[in-house]
Amino acid sequence: MLKIHAPPILIKALLSFDLSFSSSISATLSPLQSARLHRFRLRRTSIRALVTMSVPKSDSTGQSMTEQVAGNWYSVPGLRLRDHRFMVPLDYKNREASSKISIFAREIVAVGKEEQPMPYLLYLQGGPGFECPRPTEASGWILKACEEFRVVLMDQRGTGFSTPLTPSSMQQIKSAPKLADYLTHFRADSIVNDAEFIRVRLVPEARPWSVLGQSYGGFCGVTYLSFAPQGLKQVLLTGGIPPIGDGCTADSVYRACFEQIIHQNEKYYKRFPQDIEIVRDVVTFLAESEAGGVPLPSGGILTPRGLQFLGLSGLGSSAGFERLHYMFERAWDPILVPGAPKQISSYFLNTYENWVSFDTNPLYAILHESIYCQGASSRWSAHRVRADHESKFNAIKAAKEGRPVLFTGEMIFPWMFDEVKALRPFKEATQLLAEKEDWPPLYDVTALNNNKVPVAAAVYYEDMYVNFKLVKETASQIAGIRLWITNEYMHSGLRDGGGQVFDHLMGMLNGKKPLF
Repeated sequence: MLKIHAPPILIKALLSFDLSFSSSISATLSPLQSARLHRFRLRRTSIRALVTMSVPKSDSTGQSMTEQVAGNWYSVPGLRLRDHRFMVPLDYKNREASSKISIFAREIVAVGKEEQPMPYLLYLQGGPGFECPRPTEASGWILKACEEFRVVLMDQRGTGFSTPLTPSSMQQIKSAPKLADYLTHFRADSIVNDAEFIRVRLVPEARPWSVLGQSYGGFCGVTYLSFAPQGLKQVLLTGGIPPIGDGCTADSVYRACFEQIIHQNEKYYKRFPQDIEIVRDVVTFLAESEAGGVPLPSGGILTPRGLQFLGLSGLGSSAGFERLHYMFERAWDPILVPGAPKQISSYFLNTYENWVSFDTNPLYAILHESIYCQGASSRWSAHRVRADHESKFNAIKAAKEGRPVLFTGEMIFPWMFDEVKALRPFKEATQLLAEKEDWPPLYDVTALNNNKVPVAAAVYYEDMYVNFKLVKETASQIAGIRLWITNEYMHSGLRDGGGQVFDHLMGMLNGKKPLF
């Protein structure tokens, strides 16, 4: 932790200095004196922040802890970074009795701008259940954003360095009901509370900051607009405008998305017609294997319906078609000895598990349908809606009839908690979450109707994850929102477009783009 090396009387004097007076005399100073005054102001802000960070706190057990800790600046090519850790309540509605968890945020600036006063931009990652990117260099939207912002990458609670909920850490909670109750505090409402907790401690004078939300991060951005607009200067959404109706909107989401999923499958097989037979052969091999599938390296099992899950990554993002095709190119081991049995390659099985990533990010599966719930249960929505399309999505039947096997999209099914080893310990807790009815609200339609915060959103016309029709319905409820509707990018446009998507949205907010 950083320490202040100055006499207490000097620190007190610096903190009590009247900045309004210092501003009033700025005009009478020479350039050299003005520069010294500016450095003094920055020093004063840093000291105030460090003093705040040094105040000892205690959790509900009386254990001493620090509310905020900031590390030293370090570098990657083109960027300077500083790590922050905050101790926040697990349950904001019961702060005093609540246990504490840690939230990690990484502050990023362009090289040489560490001490420059700049506005803050909070980035909210997609998911749910995924941590923020780890920059290795100044590139993409981060490079563009750092031209005028201090960028804050916040690992959402339960991910990355923010008290991560991993397959091993969650097993510390032995009771399924207790785990389910614990997990209710990891949705968008709590994430927004964490963001506000950080803003008032990190941003000088607790000024509003800008927010950039990608995919599920955009859902969180709309929750932010609903319940804490006072913390927002402007909001940018990329592929992330949620349905905001009462109850559980998951059914309407999956019904709408199945149409786009079928369309993406058709496009894939048109690009790679040779894969129709390869995928059918793999499905047949899995179906005829003992136990209806083959063992995965982690200890799970790959079945025909599990194979269809590859559509989640393969059909909806840039270069996904190509990656899926090259994966199936190596589906089979070569026959080295005449008469040796045919078998799926270890390359294919390992690649499959790397794509699924439940070993590292189980929250995605556990909490996925709850992100759509307000005062109603999901009851395994994707599973129920898929049953209405079973004639098209039955992989074994399609293979037998010589039809293309269709992949599924962004959907979680209850059988995954049997077939995926990392998810098995959480089957009962996830079932309780699927049945839970008293989910608190995530959106306030009245607040959104009266929104005053400038909002710009990139809406991808063929987005497989966030349905275009539902996006338009929600956008009509957010006062002042401006939409950029494009088919130039897919759901991963922010990542794929370099700084272009970010620059376009900022241009919509600062008047550089046409108003209509």
